[in-house]
Amino acid sequence: MDDSDNARGADNQQERLWYSGWVVGFVDGEGCFSCQIHENGSMTRGWQVQPRFVVVQGVSSRGSLEELAAFFGCGKLYMNHRRDNHREDLLMYIVQRYGDLRNVIIPFFRTHRLQTSKRYNFEKFAEVMDLMDQGKHLTIDGLIEIAEIAQSMNHRKPSKVLRILRDHTPTNSKHV
Repeated sequence: MDDSDNARGADNQQERLWYSGWVVGFVDGEGCFSCQIHENGSMTRGWQVQPRFVVVQGVSSRGSLEELAAFFGCGKLYMNHRRDNHREDLLMYIVQRYGDLRNVIIPFFRTHRLQTSKRYNFEKFAEVMDLMDQGKHLTIDGLIEIAEIAQSMNHRKPSKVLRILRDHTPTNSKHV
């Protein structure tokens, strides 16, 4: 890969704009912005917030995910071997490093806006990242605020984590 700032070595503004449009359209159709919250005893309050940007394709479309990884210059490809009646394994492009999400993914999608309802999930995702920048994920009230936002993303079911956090009091919880 060269040291150019151009997408895919694009040598003109029009080609970079076209390729950015392809990325937005592809992510609009196949991408996901999520914020998982799970117990982690090594964290300050016993909980960890894990924002992730994911794009999934059948393994036969590996080239498209490799293009995304090259375009963004971060993230990794992971194989998800299927154990159902589908014939093709899935490949996932995942960006989960905080710095990559903050410095690459969020600025790109703030500049190049998603066109479908996925834009609302992105906005909530960026809001969670902003709250994390403020250290809110290190307090119970902040975790509750983040869990409420995460619960509203991607048509998720009511959050068990949110129920646990809301029931928390400093004297009755061994987890938080």
